[in-house]
Amino acid sequence: MIDYYETKTHPVTKRMVLEAYRKVKQNKGSAGIDEQSIQDFDKNLQKNLYKLWNRMSSGSYFPSPVKEVKIPKKSGGTRSLGIPTVADRVAQQVVKYFLEPKIDHLFHPDSYGYRRDKNAHQAIHTATQRCFKAAWVIDMDIKGFYDNIDHELMMKAVRFYTQERWIILYVERWLKAGIMKEGLLQERDKGTPQGGVVSPLLANIFLHIAFDKWMQKTQPHVQFERYCDDIIVHCKSEQQTMFIKTRINERMKECKMELHESKTKIVYCQNVWNRVKQTNSSFDFLGYTFRPRVCHTKPNPLLLFVPCMSESSMKSVRTKVKDFGLTKFKGKVQALSQKLNPQIRGWMAYYCKFTKWATLKLWRWLNLKLYRWVMKNKGYNKLKAIKWMKSVYQTQPNLFAHWQLCRP
Repeated sequence: MIDYYETKTHPVTKRMVLEAYRKVKQNKGSAGIDEQSIQDFDKNLQKNLYKLWNRMSSGSYFPSPVKEVKIPKKSGGTRSLGIPTVADRVAQQVVKYFLEPKIDHLFHPDSYGYRRDKNAHQAIHTATQRCFKAAWVIDMDIKGFYDNIDHELMMKAVRFYTQERWIILYVERWLKAGIMKEGLLQERDKGTPQGGVVSPLLANIFLHIAFDKWMQKTQPHVQFERYCDDIIVHCKSEQQTMFIKTRINERMKECKMELHESKTKIVYCQNVWNRVKQTNSSFDFLGYTFRPRVCHTKPNPLLLFVPCMSESSMKSVRTKVKDFGLTKFKGKVQALSQKLNPQIRGWMAYYCKFTKWATLKLWRWLNLKLYRWVMKNKGYNKLKAIKWMKSVYQTQPNLFAHWQLCRP
């Protein structure tokens, strides 16, 4: 019998594999190219985990190709995700658990994406504060970042941060694993599939060297916020903005990447009434739109450059509500609230963190959807449906989470 902590060629223990599996199960996720779900993996759990540990610890683990899945983007169009098999997700989680604590503290303090004790709200808050101080912003968009990461440069970055042979070996194999597109297997000579467990960590490693450290070294007085490949750079003047943008573009080309010219824009964000006329006076960052908004204060109103939930985020929420099929739901209103509230609370927790009043039109729209549900399920006209829903609110004011902001 092999001891619980016994290892072979590589220091991968059974405990590491078991803890990684628990994390993968907690995160759920869809099946890979083998169509094996978490539930299917669980049916022969002990054997599956033992086989994975045996292969990872001996160096004989080879990942399967990833399955391409298209998901809609908030801004329109679709994004390609590469979904690994359950076993490959567990293997990637093993590497992430081992490597991340050893290098996370080395990352730049203004890198917020997929890091311990860092989150998107911190990045948005910091960006808001800096927009008050610096008049200009470069809203960066790296063209096809995940699809265009150079494998040679990626492995060079990984080797810079770890000498563990088994991590280097498996990261290289993940990068080279093919992708199944519409039933056809395609080889990869660049890029890392967006959707893998280890992909955000690899992205942070790559961009820490390609961008963060380079900015720290060459432009130490220029501040920025980076959430994975979403980057905002703050500048003091238009001349500085043009210079920094040119330098960043050159740096990206050195790293075999390029800025998306039509999506990378320069934005003026000075908080004064007498604004410089600019084509771009707003930008989107992490689901929020930063733009000038009137704050009705006494004795005089103020024009502030603040973040509010973006239109594309609202459109995404509306799409999810429509996909839920609210008007087709059969059952009591209490059962409907139990189905919707987890999602509503999630949207509120994220999008109501800053200037929550700007989300009111979304909650009014959701109330209209609830009225239509009442009309269809009870056969009421609109006025009677509204009256009925208001009576529900009187007795159960917390039935739907968004009612605390927008009552029916």
